[in-house]
Amino acid sequence: MIINQLKLMKMSCYKYWGKLEEIANKLSKYKNKEEIDNTDIEKIIKILDEVELIAHDKIIDFNSAKHILDDKKMNKVLKLIRKFYIYVGSRLETENAISIIESENPKAELEKFHFYERYTELINNESRLANFNKDTTFLFLGSGPLPLTLIMFNKIFHCKCIGIEQNEDTALLSREVLKKLELDQEIKIEIGDERKIKDLDYDILMIAAFAEPKERVFANVWETVNEKTAVIYRTYSGMRAILYSPVTEKDTRGFEKEVMLLPQGNSNNTSVLIKKIQ
Repeated sequence: MIINQLKLMKMSCYKYWGKLEEIANKLSKYKNKEEIDNTDIEKIIKILDEVELIAHDKIIDFNSAKHILDDKKMNKVLKLIRKFYIYVGSRLETENAISIIESENPKAELEKFHFYERYTELINNESRLANFNKDTTFLFLGSGPLPLTLIMFNKIFHCKCIGIEQNEDTALLSREVLKKLELDQEIKIEIGDERKIKDLDYDILMIAAFAEPKERVFANVWETVNEKTAVIYRTYSGMRAILYSPVTEKDTRGFEKEVMLLPQGNSNNTSVLIKKIQ
């Protein structure tokens, strides 16, 4: 009985192979960055929405999903899908950041962001991992052009927030966003990579899902934090890992996993609390 169930689960994940290849073929029609940049973003989002339907399949368990994620034949397909997933997220954030800066009603413009509701679900979920409050300083590594994670933690929990962004132009853009939203006194953006955290005071550290290269990032974080520091990272698990490469046990060597929260609602990130091993 158990063997038959396992076979059924394995077969059910294979039903998506052809669909994923079909989606990759649609994306491969965009030959270069200039062509992609000149394409209506909604056209690409529509294609990636097909990926999300697969990623949110609740029937396929973690072990069954690995048949897709670990298959050499699917590597090329997933690499292309993940490339566009990152591109769309970055472009949407950048476009919304510019709209906020140019808007007479920047708060309303912020709430138009494509993934705004997902961030609400995500942050409510993550608030269970550590004690976020007005006396907390929250440090986010990889804050991006639209520092929505920082904005929402500050809005909901009134904690002091610091973002680290290694791309200078991106960091400067996010500073303009915060200034326009009149949050530049509550939220600061530092320019640098994960090594910057050693110069800062904070209570909770979060590592963005797109922080790369992961092994180096976690190694440098391990060198800096102490055993009491709450370190949270975002990753992708189960079928949602088709959207982006997950954090591995190798990446987090020297840390102990304390709590893992699976995504709620339409959000995609699994959030994990870890502590440095003594």
